[in-house]
Amino acid sequence: MKLRQLAGMGGVPPHDNPRAYLWERRLRWVMVSIALLALPSYYLETAHATGPWHWLGRGLDALILFAFSAEFLWLLHLTRQKRLYVLHNWLDLLIIGGAFVSLWEVSLEWLPVVRLARLVYVTLIFARVLAVMRTLLAPASVPYLLGWGVLLFGLAGAGFYWLDPGVSSFWEGVWLAFVTGSTVGYGDIVPSTVGSRILAMLVVLVGFAMLSLVTAAFAAFFIGEDEKRLRREMHQDIRELRAEVRDLKAELERLAALLESLSRPSRP
Repeated sequence: MKLRQLAGMGGVPPHDNPRAYLWERRLRWVMVSIALLALPSYYLETAHATGPWHWLGRGLDALILFAFSAEFLWLLHLTRQKRLYVLHNWLDLLIIGGAFVSLWEVSLEWLPVVRLARLVYVTLIFARVLAVMRTLLAPASVPYLLGWGVLLFGLAGAGFYWLDPGVSSFWEGVWLAFVTGSTVGYGDIVPSTVGSRILAMLVVLVGFAMLSLVTAAFAAFFIGEDEKRLRREMHQDIRELRAEVRDLKAELERLAALLESLSRPSRP
């Protein structure tokens, strides 16, 4: 918990308003879904400097800005420890600031700086997404993790298809996303433009994180089986101990009754 607070993902402070915890749980997966829109918005604004696709990307940035601002202000309103909430969730403020800056129109000489800022902004968003996905380490969550992986690799494949002229089809883009995200890197298709190389950096980070989560979920399954076995054995030992205590108590009561009968004076 301390590490999450230092990383700016502490959530509602401990011992706070129960309504704040309730709304935090309600909004968790809604915010994850909205945060994932940062990836297509980044593709659209990088691949298209003008036109409807560019404006669609800016619209997604505006939606992210509105959603994160609304969530932050609403939970800040519900929490009693408002100063702690701001201190423990500074990452949300950076994401809001990044979404706000990404909506600015800049001249061409500032374009590399803006692209770097957008890359940092998208990375911060995915840091928060991965922090929420720590709850997916249960064994039953593996299908959901695989589903998220398929979705993200599909989006990344579309991004490579849009950004790189060397990728001739959507499926080649998906293949490039898979070999990049899994850190295999066969080399049959490689990113050749600045935009696709930046995207490849993101895919490596996201793919490595997803594979780590899947591995952790499988490890949690085997560790969980050992814990279940130990728990069953402990419960069995407790039941046997209770039975022995009951037997000892009954034996003590019998001995006490026997001693009492022996200590009574015999009648003539």
